[in-house]
Amino acid sequence: MANKIIAWVDRRFPLTSFVKHELTGYPTPRNLSYWWNFGFLAGFVLVLQVVTGIFLAMHYKADVNLSFDSIQHIMRDVNYGWLLRYMHATGASAFFLVIFIHMARTLYYGSYRRPRELLWWTGQGLLILLMATAFMGYLLPWGQMSFWGATVITNLFRATPFVGDQIVIWLRGDFTVGDATLTRFFALHYLFPFLIVGAVVVHLVALHTVKSSNPSGIDLSHKDNIPFHPYFTAKDFYGLGWFLIVYCVFVFFYPDSLMEPANNIPANPMLTPNHIVPEWYFLPFYAILRSVPNMVGGVVAMGLSVMIFAFMPYLDRSRIPGGAHYRPVYRVLVYIFALDMLVLGYVGYTPPTDGTILLGQIAAFVYFMTFLCLPFISKAEENWLLKRGFHPELEALVAAEQSAIALRNGGGVK
Repeated sequence: MANKIIAWVDRRFPLTSFVKHELTGYPTPRNLSYWWNFGFLAGFVLVLQVVTGIFLAMHYKADVNLSFDSIQHIMRDVNYGWLLRYMHATGASAFFLVIFIHMARTLYYGSYRRPRELLWWTGQGLLILLMATAFMGYLLPWGQMSFWGATVITNLFRATPFVGDQIVIWLRGDFTVGDATLTRFFALHYLFPFLIVGAVVVHLVALHTVKSSNPSGIDLSHKDNIPFHPYFTAKDFYGLGWFLIVYCVFVFFYPDSLMEPANNIPANPMLTPNHIVPEWYFLPFYAILRSVPNMVGGVVAMGLSVMIFAFMPYLDRSRIPGGAHYRPVYRVLVYIFALDMLVLGYVGYTPPTDGTILLGQIAAFVYFMTFLCLPFISKAEENWLLKRGFHPELEALVAAEQSAIALRNGGGVK
């Protein structure tokens, strides 16, 4: 019966050939490590967020007089409402963590380089959509930090020349953050995940057009590509198991660890918190904003700190393949950048003092200099490696042959 149903569908829609071409038989480099799992994990968390968000929306009231109480109603009265809320709140942090690791892997292995520029740019678009969705969702609990965070961030758009005030009013729907703001943020927060799903489809089409990058940086499709299933489906589900263990630990044992305590207090426009702190995934960019004394300059710096990633295919001028795998100087640069992001996160979390402001300015300077110096460093590193007789293509071919021999001998996939 199942075969007859599949045959009936195939005569009207190429289901079997689609699954074989795009999923089970999709050619994949055999030497992909577990760092390539995070794309699959991002897709899993997206589905988790959409499902839990739909159920939460059934009980949420987008009204300044009811929204905070509706959250308490979900937590206390709705069957398993507490679980849905904690899964959704923890899932937001998990989503950003997975995306950041996915981007770090792409930067480390140079997967943004030709011919994967469009793949990289669609990923950047996904990040911006995700940031906008998270920002709008942060207002919905209508707690103290939600209200004042939305007030501060929307007020930044006043820095837009000529039309800044009009943009702020358009974003808020009113002269202040209030009922109109809450209603439109709720509507957009519900809509944007479906836009993200569409953007993910575009991202996957781009991925399957140029194929997954090889960690070695060399395209050896005729030698080392294997079907995606069952080798990498097993790998993905193994990584998913570990992810779910960590995720469930936070959901069931530390659900409030990633939430700001001030958000458990109803929003009060007459009482400003001592220190307004965004969610942890915005902290590095918030620190860059604070490091510039002028508001216009701070907004420009914060915007550039996100958009500058899109220029990576052109800033990295090295022809040495493999990203940091074969490039020691670039590897050090990636490590410095990762450490600098942690410093910026610390600066964004701590209250502003003379010391933290100075540290933030130094960290912001290092942040941008890692990008601006990359064209010169990458070219100098390339010349230095070639003069030393480095041949990455030969090393990659040898590695591919060794991997093929290990697979034929039953050694499995590394």
